[in-house]
Amino acid sequence: MEMRGPTKTLVVAVVLMMGMVFGMAGCDGEQPAGTAAKPIRIAFVPKVAGIPYFEAMNTGGHAAAKQLGVEWVSVGPPTVDPAAQVSIVRDLVDQRVDVIAIAPNDPKAMAPVISDARAKGVHVITSDTDAPGTARELFVNQATPEGIGEALTDALMKKMSGAGKYAIVSCGKAAENLNAWIAVQRTYTATRYPHAQLVETVYAGEDRETATTLAKDLMVKYPDLTGLVGECTTSAPGVAEAVRSQQKIGRVFTVGVGTPQAIKPYLLDGSASLSVLWNVESLGYLTAWAGKQIAEGKPLGPSNKVNLELPAIKYDDATKTVLLGDPLLITRENVDQFKY
Repeated sequence: MEMRGPTKTLVVAVVLMMGMVFGMAGCDGEQPAGTAAKPIRIAFVPKVAGIPYFEAMNTGGHAAAKQLGVEWVSVGPPTVDPAAQVSIVRDLVDQRVDVIAIAPNDPKAMAPVISDARAKGVHVITSDTDAPGTARELFVNQATPEGIGEALTDALMKKMSGAGKYAIVSCGKAAENLNAWIAVQRTYTATRYPHAQLVETVYAGEDRETATTLAKDLMVKYPDLTGLVGECTTSAPGVAEAVRSQQKIGRVFTVGVGTPQAIKPYLLDGSASLSVLWNVESLGYLTAWAGKQIAEGKPLGPSNKVNLELPAIKYDDATKTVLLGDPLLITRENVDQFKY
């Protein structure tokens, strides 16, 4: 039946309006019926795979991914090898993941591949360890170097009565975060504790047994040594194990950056006095959240509500850094609050 008059006019108007609506929806980027947008893919590249610290970060990243609707994967080298880490990042760039979050072993070695990733449209952020001077877009920082370095020094000096010799067993020689903390410790010791002396810093990679061996060597080299700092989560229990095995508990004091459950046995027997850390799972969560913001082009404000546990995350636009917060002091009294 042929439509005439007002009825025909109304039908034509409705059809035109529907066409405009669908056209506008297309301009807004909606997917056609029956398809779904792929979730943002975030790949985390830790310094080394398999150690409790980065596994805890990975747990936090997965929790965030589930809540935020993104994909999270973690691919790390088996040892602290800058070349292997660079190779992993290159593979991820070739896979065209949306965001790569890196804890670089060697920022200088990582710089060219970060630039290549950005040129190919892959977003790059750093987390746990920064790569200043590169094309990275954001750094997810656990705590300030001053906060960590001063907390480590104060904890050790409290046990050493503010005087005596101590040494540091660090991990990677080129690790930006560890070197920044050590610089603070050196300066802070000289100004705040003039009767104490940092005599040497040695490097164990991320190998706990090597850290133990180096700590034993330091106690032989400096018979009057009364303090040791384990600068990373593998060397912290490593130096405590050296003090325990050499039966020097109460004579040589140790502090470090140790994950709670790894350092717990040493806190309980006194071979470790305290661990300075942060909520590692929260750092992983914040990394995933930050990656999503970068991928979606969302600007960050001076204070950002991430979730109920992270209600006011600070952002510094000058350095493109988000800050998890103040260091966490882990003692024998609170160590069981943390399951990693």
